[in-house]
Amino acid sequence: MSQIKKLSGYLNVSQRSTELVFGNFTFVLFLGFLGVLYIANAHFAEKGVRDIQRLQKEIKELKWEYTSIKSETMYKSMQSQIDLSLEKEGLDLDPRGPKVILVE
Repeated sequence: MSQIKKLSGYLNVSQRSTELVFGNFTFVLFLGFLGVLYIANAHFAEKGVRDIQRLQKEIKELKWEYTSIKSETMYKSMQSQIDLSLEKEGLDLDPRGPKVILVE
């Protein structure tokens, strides 16, 4: 009869699992802490990836803006474009061109 009680005691899962959990409560808390730490680390890494992607997009847009401004500036600095902009103001460049100074 004592063997049957012993066997039924081992087969009673709820009692054994309760004893096991409360017997190792500090370890269960440690595992819970590690789980929370793992989740927090994953969220932090995802946030970093999103920030990097946002900054890469912003850099790409700024490069496009820089290239467009640079090409516009180069076009406006051509002598023919300067001459056209000065004609609107009533100024005219000398048609003979620049003077050459010779030093002997």
